[in-house]
Amino acid sequence: MSNIVLATDGSAFSDAAARFIAEGKLLQTGFTVHVVHVAPEVSGQVRAFVSKETIDAWHQEASDKAMAGVCDILSGAGVPFERHALHGFAPECIVTYARSVDAQAIIMGTHGRGSFFDAVIGSVAGRVLAQSDCPVLLVKAPEKS
Repeated sequence: MSNIVLATDGSAFSDAAARFIAEGKLLQTGFTVHVVHVAPEVSGQVRAFVSKETIDAWHQEASDKAMAGVCDILSGAGVPFERHALHGFAPECIVTYARSVDAQAIIMGTHGRGSFFDAVIGSVAGRVLAQSDCPVLLVKAPEKS
């Protein structure tokens, strides 16, 4: 069975990527979607005052919330998936995870803000695209009418 990584940040753009998969517009059947969310690391100052258990619970809560929408979409369409809550630098974690499961592709929603804006603040999607060994499919949410 093939593996596909669906990176989510809990946004409408991620939901659009999940709907793209669920509607079968491009991919064949017989794959497992690995839904990943990457929560950022906390600073050393926070770690000095907050217990590891509290930080781990925060990471899990943030990931559960971010993955809920796409998991509901995939589940409703009968698409097999697994959830994976990660923490660290998002582009690096997504690419590393995709390599670990020998993913055939990484699918992500994109905000589509434009190259100038992304050049100034950076883009998770752009960094994943630059670092990935497998194809990266960026799905833009449809325009609201």
